[in-house]
Amino acid sequence: MEVGVRKLLSSLLLLVALVLAGMHEARAGEPCDVAAPPATTWGQRVAAVACAESRLWYSPFLDDQGRLASIRIAEAENSRLQDGSTTAWRRVVDYWKATGLLSGMAGHMGASECGMSLDLWPGSAACRAFVIDTPWSAVFVSFAYIRAGVPGFAPSASHFDFVRQALKGGADAPLRFADIDTEAPAVGDLLCFTRGNGAPLGPAGIRAYASRSGDAIAMHCDIVVSIDNGKLYAVGGNVLQGVTMRTLHVNRTGALWNLPHKGAMGAVCSPGASAGCTFNRQDWVALLKLEPKASAPPPMPATQCCTLCPLPMPANMQRCPVQQKPVAPQAVPATP
Repeated sequence: MEVGVRKLLSSLLLLVALVLAGMHEARAGEPCDVAAPPATTWGQRVAAVACAESRLWYSPFLDDQGRLASIRIAEAENSRLQDGSTTAWRRVVDYWKATGLLSGMAGHMGASECGMSLDLWPGSAACRAFVIDTPWSAVFVSFAYIRAGVPGFAPSASHFDFVRQALKGGADAPLRFADIDTEAPAVGDLLCFTRGNGAPLGPAGIRAYASRSGDAIAMHCDIVVSIDNGKLYAVGGNVLQGVTMRTLHVNRTGALWNLPHKGAMGAVCSPGASAGCTFNRQDWVALLKLEPKASAPPPMPATQCCTLCPLPMPANMQRCPVQQKPVAPQAVPATP
């Protein structure tokens, strides 16, 4: 009898351990968990907005080796996002409108049509062309920061302006420029790299460029949304034509580890030689720390949510998680 009881207790303990391990594994594998507690910091508020949009786009992501692991929809499509009502290209228009940046694009073909009714043809076609032809990744960052209510943040359609804000500083500056190779990132921070340059700049190079030139430089920044179990997750807009998550590694101090810098890796990416093929191999130049001077915001209630959300979304509102409807079994026709 005693042996049987010990075996039963051992089995129960093993079951509990497996359940707890499974819960930890699920938590670590879901950086944009809809069951996350209410946001209590500026960074958490920004991450909550970015995560909501990532889920809306069916959570596409790059794995920790920089490979595209999941994608279901692209910016140009008329297909609906996960809320079942918003089409992909119109959601990009929402980002432009909510940030107030659309009015500054009047010189771009199709921008004025985006400010009108999108149900009119050919206006909707011209607006859709604007969405496809015009980079919107910095607009997405602006959308997340504005929706989160970050004080002192100046929206822009250029990531380089975020670098300028961080380097300029000031009494109300919400961003601080930091070395991406040495300082630990936190939730809500921006990880930035340059695009299309012949020679990589690196952190020192971007500082020098900003000090001597007034011209913008092509860049991209992702928003850090979670750091857990040695991995960092960041969400960016217009990444492979969607709102896509990137997976990177951090060390025990929280700093980025083994970050693949462009120019520091000898391998090239080509068919038959895939060792250098990674979307994480970039000219990483800046960590922009989110450090608003204002006190922490009140928690965002987790109970208030909306499905068809107004833009800009109220500060006490968030997007509702999608409820999966059960599939009704099909009747089997009777055999004659």
